[in-house]
Amino acid sequence: MFQLSEEAEGRSKAENARIIKEELEALQGVIPEIRRIEVKINHEAASDGNYDILLESEFDSLEDLQRYAMHPEHLKVGGYVSKVRTARAAIDYEV
Repeated sequence: MFQLSEEAEGRSKAENARIIKEELEALQGVIPEIRRIEVKINHEAASDGNYDILLESEFDSLEDLQRYAMHPEHLKVGGYVSKVRTARAAIDYEV
């Protein structure tokens, strides 16, 4: 999950959230290790204490997750996210 700055990189929080959603979900066809990837944007009327973006992704293994994390296209999106976020929270789990 990510909390975003109200404004960053010359864009509003809402604009940055849409960009992040589009760019992360576009990785589905680019990085073969991704089984599923989906980004949710917090509702604009929701609590101010909520995070702004939820990233849900599935991989066949922790190794696939690690390959995804180091893929150049993911790093490119991650670089943008790093510029516009104020906080990050994550868990990796196995079912």
